[in-house]
Amino acid sequence: MAIVVDGLNFEQQHGKSRVRVARVWRNLDGRDLIVEWNVNTSLFSNCLPSYVQGDNSDLVTTDTVKNTVYAKAKECAEVISVENFAIALGKHFTSYYPKVTGAVITIVEKPWERVHVDGQPHEHGFQLGSEKHTTEVTVKKSGAVVVTSGIEGWSVLKTTKSGFEGYIKDKYTALPETKERILATEVSALWRYKFESLSSIPLKPLYFTEGYLGVKKVLERNFFGPPKGGVYSPSVQGTLYDMARAVIDRFPDISSIHLQMPNIHFLPVNLPNKITPSIVKFDDDVYTPTDEPHGTIQASLSRILSRM
Repeated sequence: MAIVVDGLNFEQQHGKSRVRVARVWRNLDGRDLIVEWNVNTSLFSNCLPSYVQGDNSDLVTTDTVKNTVYAKAKECAEVISVENFAIALGKHFTSYYPKVTGAVITIVEKPWERVHVDGQPHEHGFQLGSEKHTTEVTVKKSGAVVVTSGIEGWSVLKTTKSGFEGYIKDKYTALPETKERILATEVSALWRYKFESLSSIPLKPLYFTEGYLGVKKVLERNFFGPPKGGVYSPSVQGTLYDMARAVIDRFPDISSIHLQMPNIHFLPVNLPNKITPSIVKFDDDVYTPTDEPHGTIQASLSRILSRM
């Protein structure tokens, strides 16, 4: 919230960014679990004197913010979801410090996945996956909360069952219609939960982890379709809507979802010259992969009266 200082509107926040923390849980059966989080914290506080009077007596230092991340990770004796860790941080800052009125905690979780050796899950061996689990949690001193989860950098592709026809054509249009093409994208998804207060957050420890895996499964199913035969995509736009709608229909605790799905092109290869019309003739088999320029498609879907 802005305040008036010397006849001007003034807003401020401060915190610590890129605090990297890894937490290992060691079980008695020898089966370890590890998470790696990149934590960004922004605090909203009544510390105006620090800015205008040189008085830091109401200021929580950014170094303290960093140290708190590590201390709170240590306190997590049991496995915790990235969302619940963000909620715990936000709750700490807004309840422990009288001058802190709100906190925004943003975390990106690296996808360390357990490896399998000779078909068996390894007790303490992990490899880095691709897509990242993200969250942004806003906590206010009143106990109000906003929880957003997401997927970042999830690359998916299908080699068939995709086309693009019937679009506007004018003097600048060079794209031919097709019923057969590769569909590839890097999905970024953000979904907001309906919970509005700390007291309404489910007590189930891995509720949000299960939610993340569930949303990803629904998105995956609606992008690819059944294992046998798949599902036809008439456009990235149509597939994006089907994916978003399926999440809203499946999860009543999710109030809105935003999907960004760039159309990463695989261009058909035809090699003609002046003598031979086609040295290599394209037959839905050889493509040139490109990542730029790419089409940008994004949309949000939300329940009526929900916020995104």
